[in-house]
Formats: sequence, C-alpha cells, structure tokens
Amino acid sequence: MLIEFSVTNFQSMRERQTLSLAAGSGSESLNSNTFDPNQPSCPRLLRSVVIYGPNGAGKTNFLKAFHFMQWFIANSATNTQEGQKIPVIPFKFDKTHRNQPSEFEIIFLQDNVRYQYGFSVNDTRVVREWLFAYPHGKSQQWFERAFDESLNDYRWSFGSKLKGEKNLWKSSTRSNTLFLSTAVQLNSEQLKPVFHWLSAKLIVVVGNVAFNPALTFELFQHKEGMEKLIRFMKAADIGIEKFELKEEDLQPFFPHAPELKVVQSHKSLPKQLRVLAWHKMIDSKEFVPLNLEQESAGTIKLFVQAGGWLKALGEGATLVFDEMDNSLHPLIVRFLVNLFHDNAINKLNAQLLLTTHDTSLLDDKIFRRDQVWFVEKDQNSSTHLYSLLDFSPRKDEALEKGYLKGRYGALPFVGPLNI
Repeated sequence: MLIEFSVTNFQSMRERQTLSLAAGSGSESLNSNTFDPNQPSCPRLLRSVVIYGPNGAGKTNFLKAFHFMQWFIANSATNTQEGQKIPVIPFKFDKTHRNQPSEFEIIFLQDNVRYQYGFSVNDTRVVREWLFAYPHGKSQQWFERAFDESLNDYRWSFGSKLKGEKNLWKSSTRSNTLFLSTAVQLNSEQLKPVFHWLSAKLIVVVGNVAFNPALTFELFQHKEGMEKLIRFMKAADIGIEKFELKEEDLQPFFPHAPELKVVQSHKSLPKQLRVLAWHKMIDSKEFVPLNLEQESAGTIKLFVQAGGWLKALGEGATLVFDEMDNSLHPLIVRFLVNLFHDNAINKLNAQLLLTTHDTSLLDDKIFRRDQVWFVEKDQNSSTHLYSLLDFSPRKDEALEKGYLKGRYGALPFVGPLNI
C-alpha cells in the first residue's frame, strides 16, 4: 500500500515533489474511497488519486519517476555491469541541477510493516541509499550508505535489526548498483518483502510500458478466469457475451501470389492465437463471432488490459497509470476507477494513481477533494505538483467548472493564432 512518493531533480522536476495518499479530514465517501490500514501511527489511506495538468506540464514525467525507481531496483544488481552508465535524467535547464543527483523516496506498507526507502543517483554511481522500517510504529534504521568524496568511498551504517551477511552484501554492492537489490540477489530473506513490493506489487503503466496481454490470456486457462473476464467485460457494457481462444497454424503469406493457399497444415508451422468475441444476434437467439480485431479500439484495449486490472485488484497492488482515458469512453474510465472504490471488489485495498485530461471525473460522486492533484510548470520550466486541498474547496464545490475556469491553475494557455 502506497503512503507517499517523492522525487527530486528528475526530468522536469527540479525541486522535491511529493504525492501523499494519506486521506484528509473530509468525511465524504469515507468508507468507499479510503481505508484504515490498521497500523500504528499510519493515517487512513486513499484508494485512488487523479492528477490533472496541461500537456507538457510533467504528469508523465512524475509517473516516469516511479518507473525509473522500480526499474533500477529490479535491474541494478542483475543487468548492470561495472562502470556502466545509469540512465537517469536530471533537470537540465540550469547548470547546477544538471550536475546533481536525482533522488527518489517511497513510503509504503507491506506485510503490516511500514517502510521508508530511497536513493539518490547520478549517471555513474548511487550517491546515497537508505531504508527505515516501522514495525509497531517505531523507527528502525536497517541500513544507509552515502558516498564521501573526500574519502572516495562509501560510509555505511547498519542497524542492529537487519540480520544476515551484511559484510558480504556490502562488499558485493558495486557503486552503480543498489544495496537492496544486491542483498536480495544474495538471499536476504528480511529484505525480500521490500524488494517484492517495489518490483511486483507496484505496477507502473507509462510510456512504452503497458499491461502484459499474457495476463488476459492466462484467464482462458481455467473456467473461473474466463468467468471473471466475461463479468469484467459485461460490466463495462461492451456487448460481448463470451470469448473463444483458437490456436491455429500461422499461415505463410505470399504477397506476389495471394492465390497460393496452404492445402495441408504441417506440424512444424508456428502457432498463432485468434480471439473470437461472440455477440448476440438481434433477430434470433443465436450468437455470431467476430475476430477481436474487428472490435473498436477501446474494446480491444479493455480486453488486453482486463487481466492486468483483475490482477491488480485481486492482489491488492498499487497501479500507476498514465493517460488512462486514452481510447476509452469517459463512462468506462469511471467504471474502472469505481472498481477501486467498491468494497465488494477491492477487498485487499488495491490503489490506483492515474493521470487524465477527462474533466468529467471531477465529480464528488467519484473523487473526494483530497484525491485530486494538479501539475503545472513555473517560469523556469520546472514541474510543481500540488493538491486541490491547497485551495480549500467547499464540500459541494463544482470542481470541473472551477478547474476549467482556472480556479486551480494547471491549465494550458491557449493564445490566438496568426497565420
């Protein structure tokens, strides 16, 4: 469960920007949009957060910070060689920050323990890395490392609560890798829950990263999965009664002789999967199949993503999703958001963090005031993230109208065009 995420000096973000999923004091939609993690000194948390802002303001960059942090944790110990550059991108519009490290910090709950983990990194080394745990609400420093330029080496600090081969993990950690990743690779059982949440329970869909379509195809492997898929698609009012997955030989294509046919299949031919979507006919009780590619772009997208949505909800994951409304009708987006607010469906308190331009979601029947955030750039091209609560909106305030009128900022400046 995500509590807070902060990033400094990364892409368009110069100063530290922090997103908090701690619920505010408002009582609206308390039992649906928030939950009590039942942990000492941990506030009620939000089940979803939405971020608005104009094109180019930095919404995607903020989500890319999640992705970079997760990628580096998952890959630094296994796919990084000695001396290899780290693909981090600092703020480049002033000389000071372009030569400073980028910093990432996340606070989350896993297995009833609150963790605070972070690191700062430039393109050649990890400059600093730290992990604190809060079992029973009390702070424990598990480890910290910081590069000392005067010594040209790291200063290390280990807490007594971190068990295992600390000296081995320390000596095996290269300057361009994370201690957390290295220790887990060397079988630190105590750090595995931290690594697992950051690499698996945090799902980031941004840029070229998408839901794995295999998650949907896995649902075809058993009856329960198929039933979940059908219920999911029917609830979105797609008009599909059932799906069928057919495995076929991949037919050779002869562009200069299209009349040439393959008369007989051969065992050595590769296989392809074809998805059939069955629709009810309007003048009979019969059903007619359509190839999935004949469906709308939105239907195809929802089908491909279905396994990912169901997996996130079923495992209590935190889903970070950029431009979720792309190719989807606003009511479908509402449907997906409301899945996270449904206690009967979201039994494990999965969370959704999305960016969107769909202002129809600024509705108090969907989001509480503390669930709405904005980004905009200042005169120095630096991204700033801020909460709707900064404007002390009334409980019944027309948020969509107020946003489009510029009350909360984060709007594009559209000027006259002279041609």
